[in-house]
Amino acid sequence: MRKKLSIIGGGTAALFVAAFIDTSLYEVTIYEQKKSLGRKFLVAGDGGFNLSHSECMDKLKQRYRPSGWLDTALSSFTNTDLREWLLSIGIPTFVGSSKRIFPEKHIKPIQVLQAIKRYLDAKGTKFRYEMTLTEITTDTLIFNGEEQLQSPINIFALGGASWKVTGSDGHWASIFNKVGIQIVPFQSHNCAFEVAWSESFLSSFEGQPLKNIALSVTEESQKGELVITKFGLEGNAIYALSSAIHNLIAKNSEALITLDLKPTLSSETILNKLNDAKSNMTETLRRQLKLKKIHLQLIRERTTREQYTDNNYMAKFLKAVPIRILAAAPIDEAISTAGGVSISAALTYDFELVKRPGNYCIGEMVDWTAPTGGYLIQACASMGVFLARRLNALA
Repeated sequence: MRKKLSIIGGGTAALFVAAFIDTSLYEVTIYEQKKSLGRKFLVAGDGGFNLSHSECMDKLKQRYRPSGWLDTALSSFTNTDLREWLLSIGIPTFVGSSKRIFPEKHIKPIQVLQAIKRYLDAKGTKFRYEMTLTEITTDTLIFNGEEQLQSPINIFALGGASWKVTGSDGHWASIFNKVGIQIVPFQSHNCAFEVAWSESFLSSFEGQPLKNIALSVTEESQKGELVITKFGLEGNAIYALSSAIHNLIAKNSEALITLDLKPTLSSETILNKLNDAKSNMTETLRRQLKLKKIHLQLIRERTTREQYTDNNYMAKFLKAVPIRILAAAPIDEAISTAGGVSISAALTYDFELVKRPGNYCIGEMVDWTAPTGGYLIQACASMGVFLARRLNALA
């Protein structure tokens, strides 16, 4: 006789654990609080649908925090495995110039989701919609305040706390706390950060990118791109350093970051170019160092006249332009969140709740982080597949 297995949540992690669970061993039902599956999965496709990243697995694993915790899951279902499985259900992929993995250009996010749903339907997976978890008792899950569920195996894949419109609202954290499961408070991750730009700078450059820069905070550095917004800064370079910036804000009520405007050049090389120049500083920065108007204005607003005309000062300054961060964007505006079920206090190595055997937590509801660029979906998929294979072996 098949065992009843309940998956609570209908996002990426839930879909992949359902796809790889052996339905000859388990009777699988997904309980989703919205009217359809994968709402955040679809929203993730609005800015370019990064399914994963193609870098080698050793490097890919280094993108996750806490370090090493997801290594086994990622090894059990790699970025190559993900591409091969998607192809098997009719979703070919390609590697873009950024080394990110996308569906072929004619394939929309909804088509990827529909292909996964067809696969689950063919396996006999059942679905219950508009089912919001409201309480957990000793052996029962309660939905919508009244409907009770008892099953020997429950897999929670309830998401983080960003993008509430998709159902990822973090409401479950208080429910878990009530039954003694330790929750790390949520905070914005992969989010914009507030900067008090001058009116003149913002009026000229709002919405424009700072390309080919490197951002540093404390001992961490990240190359990439930033975008100037009315609120402050967003983009892959600052997203990747969210945790370090949050830590400084918590400690000092603000954070000082620095921008390297020429990360491919040393300060010595820059100084030589400045010393060899025959024109004024502005023309030298434009012609010899290829800096754009946005860079020049950023520099001028942060230097005195004397500093701006001092070659020695400017050679160092261009490698560390200071930017003061005032705050993080609200959680609901973040791409993802840090926080959730405590890894060290609540989970075993295979994602089982220590205090509630037979109950598992996967996906963004667990306290791990990764940058954007396909890493989030890859980890959620890998966690789901790893757990499915683990449960198949235990049946």
